[in-house]
Amino acid sequence: MAGGIYLIQDDDRLVEMMEQPYDSEDQLQDLLVTYPNLIAGDQIDRATARRWLLISREAAPSDEETAVQWSLDHLFLDQNAVPTLVDVRRTTNAELRQKVLGQSIDYAANALFYWPIDSIISLFEANCRDRGRDPEQVFEEFLGADANEDRFWQKVKTNLQAGKVRLVFVADEISAEMRRVVEFLNEQMDPVEVLALEIKQYVSEDGLKTLVPRVIGQTAEAQQKKSSATRERRRWDESSFFAEIKARRGADEAQMAKAIYLWAKTQEPEVQIHWGTGDAYGGFAAQLPQKGRKPYQLFTVDIAGRMEISAHNYGSQPPFNVEQNWLDLRSKLSSIGLSLPIEPGERRSPSLALFTLEDESALKQVMETFDWVIEQIKTL
Repeated sequence: MAGGIYLIQDDDRLVEMMEQPYDSEDQLQDLLVTYPNLIAGDQIDRATARRWLLISREAAPSDEETAVQWSLDHLFLDQNAVPTLVDVRRTTNAELRQKVLGQSIDYAANALFYWPIDSIISLFEANCRDRGRDPEQVFEEFLGADANEDRFWQKVKTNLQAGKVRLVFVADEISAEMRRVVEFLNEQMDPVEVLALEIKQYVSEDGLKTLVPRVIGQTAEAQQKKSSATRERRRWDESSFFAEIKARRGADEAQMAKAIYLWAKTQEPEVQIHWGTGDAYGGFAAQLPQKGRKPYQLFTVDIAGRMEISAHNYGSQPPFNVEQNWLDLRSKLSSIGLSLPIEPGERRSPSLALFTLEDESALKQVMETFDWVIEQIKTL
């Protein structure tokens, strides 16, 4: 047995607790599901401790045609919507270390492909159902009653698009070789954060148990480089957004985005434009303020050349939370390429690519459709 730690009981009795291996990887995985705080969020970010929302255990790629035949042990999100990919192994011999690292980096590189945002939301809701919890309540406990759920899921998508994810390799013992690999990757992979987490188990003769997590891989250089990883550093505006989308997507798509933006501007003050924040990805949202209620977000246009709407935003508020009105909305939006789910309020984010609006009549139809949407909302 390895050396232990000591507890001083209330009667001043010293209790020695000896290090003890886990019975299985499943035991360690179960502990992370039951006690997510074992992922040592206070060590990962000492300024603002990371908190964890479990999305799924055994999260597999959503594309059935992919050649990947394995699944990630756990998928979490932190309070800044950063996807955190956790892989658990009891031991880390050389062959296993190479396999785990390769698989996890594959997942990080292809996370947006493997897990589109609708898939992540579905995994979260399925996980809540499996545990007998209400997704709305779980989310509220995680971020508070005033949190904007749609905005949070949009931020998850933005982080995936920007490659802003966190890899955490968990074991009861992290070898020196594994530590060097993790430190190297954490310094070289930006904005990806790569960490190892050692969780040792100590048990006393009378059954007391202590778990001691320790984060490994945060070199001074990596911490300095990523110290702002949990902060948004740039707020987009008209000038920066249209210059960037032109550079990324070309003049034609930039012009289509500009036309949609100018349409929204002509609707002021009824429609308000809000610019997003983010280092690599951004965009604007067209919102319709409502007295005494949260604003209607009509749509967003992002720097990747997409117009997107929130089905949940529309279906959870009047007038479209009424069945016939929802069907009318589905028909209208379907005609411009935005496919709403059958049931109102589902957490889906239909989108259409701006390049599909090259025909002037198609672009005009989009604007006329949202003219109709505004008129329906104004009838309240």
